[in-house]
Amino acid sequence: MVQGFRDFLVKQNFLALALAVVIGTAAAKVVGALVADVVMPVVGLVLPGGSWRQFRIVLERSVVDGEPVENAILVGDLFGALVDFLIVALVVYLVTRALVKSPPPPDTRSCPYCLETVPAGASRCKFCTAGIGPGSGDPAR
Repeated sequence: MVQGFRDFLVKQNFLALALAVVIGTAAAKVVGALVADVVMPVVGLVLPGGSWRQFRIVLERSVVDGEPVENAILVGDLFGALVDFLIVALVVYLVTRALVKSPPPPDTRSCPYCLETVPAGASRCKFCTAGIGPGSGDPAR
């Protein structure tokens, strides 16, 4: 039973998923700190001052047990959450782009006629001698 459970975990890549969650959580802390400590102070210089995050559209006011109660749409809170999301998404994009480089183009390619591997810059296949480069003539030989 233990062996079957172990095989199930390995087959379904749960270990890889667990590691991805742990690394994702650590990365989220780093990105959150970067946004809160570096980016948001700069953004605070650009955004309007005051309590714009407290802006609300009041739908109804009433008094319950001597306390004033407002039924309101929290527009400022929504806009603040949207601004925060866009800033975090931008930082994640920039960090990911800086850390993850696209792979270099392959040095080889397949001949469309005989499917052998030839150098990427070849204009003719060395196995079947078919023209395979751009402007190589009739593809039917």
